[in-house]
Amino acid sequence: MARYIGPTCRLCRRENLKLFLKGDRCYGDKCAFERRQYAPGQHGQRRQGGRFSDYRVQLREKQKVKRIYGILEKQFRDYYFRAEKRKGITGTNLLFLLESRLENVVYRMGFAASRNQARQLVTHNHFLVNKKKVNIPSFQVKPGDVVDVKEKSRKVAQILEAMETVVRRSIPDWMEVNKEKFSGIFKALPNREDLTMPIQEQLIVELYSK
Repeated sequence: MARYIGPTCRLCRRENLKLFLKGDRCYGDKCAFERRQYAPGQHGQRRQGGRFSDYRVQLREKQKVKRIYGILEKQFRDYYFRAEKRKGITGTNLLFLLESRLENVVYRMGFAASRNQARQLVTHNHFLVNKKKVNIPSFQVKPGDVVDVKEKSRKVAQILEAMETVVRRSIPDWMEVNKEKFSGIFKALPNREDLTMPIQEQLIVELYSK
C-alpha cells in the first residue's frame, strides 16, 4: 500500500494544526510546528489568513483527516463510499472506520508513539489479533477484539518507549489495556464526542457529494 514519505512536520504546518505525527517529539521543544506556525514554502507566511471559498475549506478538512490517519486519496475515498453505504450518519461512519484500523488501534492503545510507527510495527509482524498474526495496517478491528504484542516482540525498544510515554495522551475509554500482559481490548466503537481532534466531518461529506 502506498504511503506518504515526505517531510512529516510540513503537513502540520500546512494544516495550521499540530497533528501529532511524530510521536513524543511533538510534545517537546523540537516540534517544527511550534517554531514555525505558518504554512510551508517560500510564500508560506503570506498565505495565512484571508477569506477562503467553501470548496477550499472542504478540501482542507479532507486533507487534514487524511493526514491525521496517514491515508492517501484512493483509500480515503474508498472509506468514504463504505461509510456512505452504512446505516447512520456518513461522516460519523467514516471516522469510525478510520478509528477501527489496526494501526490506529495499536497507536491508541499506546503500543506505538505515532500512527506511522504503528504502521511499521504492524507490517513487521509484532501484533496478534484474537491470537492470530495480522500484518495488515488497514485491518478492521471489531468491538471485543483482543490485540496482543507477540511474545517475541515484547522487548522491542519502540514498543517499550511508547508504553512509557503514552501517559502524555492517555488511553481512550473505549479501549482497555493491560501493560503487564502487553494486551489490549477494543471494547466498543467510540461515541462521536469522544473523538476530540478538531474534525468537521460534515465538510468532507459536502465535498464528496458535489
